[in-house]
Formats: sequence, structure tokens, C-alpha cells
Amino acid sequence: MMTSPSFQPTPSIPFELRQSPIQGLGAFATRRIRKGARIIEYIGERITQAEADVRYDDESMERHHTFLFNLDDDTVLDAGTVHNESRYINHSCEPNCQSLIDKGHIHIYALRTIEPGEELTYDYAYERTPEMDDDAEGLYVCRCGTPSCRGTILAPEKKAPARRKKAASKAKRSAKAPSKSKAASKSKSSPKPASKSKAASKSKSQATSRSKSAGRGRRAAS
Repeated sequence: MMTSPSFQPTPSIPFELRQSPIQGLGAFATRRIRKGARIIEYIGERITQAEADVRYDDESMERHHTFLFNLDDDTVLDAGTVHNESRYINHSCEPNCQSLIDKGHIHIYALRTIEPGEELTYDYAYERTPEMDDDAEGLYVCRCGTPSCRGTILAPEKKAPARRKKAASKAKRSAKAPSKSKAASKSKSSPKPASKSKAASKSKSQATSRSKSAGRGRRAAS
């Protein structure tokens, strides 16, 4: 099973690989893993975003099957070549692990205490790009089987925040104030641009600088 020369085994990992009801091989805890424990580093060949697009053409695939993980705006880890056991940790919409980037490396951590025999999972949260349509949901299908399964390994769609009545009412009252106070109130109550998360900033930069299908097939760390 592990005869590939590109496979780099990790010593003393707290899980074993065997058939998973979610997909192919999965990682199953062999001992109790405490909440917050660092389980394994996700490794892969470090390539550019452009090289990742050349290697994997999502539009020609019947079903998604890549192992790309965004490290930063310019670099992707491709576990389809160099890899370790982390490559076989499956996605779940109700995960017991999470992926975090630390000093140029991606590690998988336990979100909660994991008991022996449990399958390790994390949310792949594949990054959405502006050109994605309903067909993308079918390409990136999820079979985790959890009660809250969203049916796809793509990250949840972000909804525009609802306008709060309290803020609207405050603006209306400030309109009755004298001109000097009105200007000050307007400036004070004007909404500030929300600070972009790392993932949101990353998605925008990729969408503006890469081709139509670029950005698909990348896992995003929390």
C-alpha cells in the first residue's frame, strides 16, 4: 500500500490508515488524542499556483481528485506527489480536526478529544472562485454523512450581512441634528470596511490574477 517513493512516513503518529466509509483510505485514531494536540504536518511538493493549474484541470475531470493545499498567495502544496499519511485524512462537514498554517507549514490539530477508533477528519473548505456555478457543487461533492453535511467540500458561501434596524434608526435620528453635528454623526456612524480574513484576501488575489479555472481544487487552512 505504501510503496511509492514519494511517500514519506511519519514516526509515532496516533492513527492508522484503513478503508473509510467516507472515501477510500481514512485515518483512524489508535489512541486517545487530546483536544488541541498537533497530530501531523500536511506535506507536499511546493509548487506555484500557476503550476497547480497546469497539473490539474478541474473542467476536464468527472470528479474532483487532487491533493492541493494553499500555503500562501504564491505557493501550493501538492500531496499528489510528495506526501505522508496526512494525505488520507478525509473531509467532514462536522470535523474533529482543523488545519492551521504556522511559519510556512501546515499542521493538523485536534478540535476536540478524539477517542480510539474514531476517524480523523477536517473541513477542506475548498476555496470558491467567482466563476464557479452549480456544476462545481457536483464536482466537489461531499459524502461525510453527518447531520449538517452541506453536500460539498467547498467552503460555505458567504452571505451579505443583514442591515441592522438599530443602525438605520440611529442614522435617521442624526439627520435631524444641526449641520455640524450631522456631519460628525455621519462620519462616526458610517460603516468601516470589514477587515479581510486571510482566506478572503487570498481568494480575491487569485481571482484577479489567474485564469478562469484557477483557484479550484485548493484546500484552505483555518
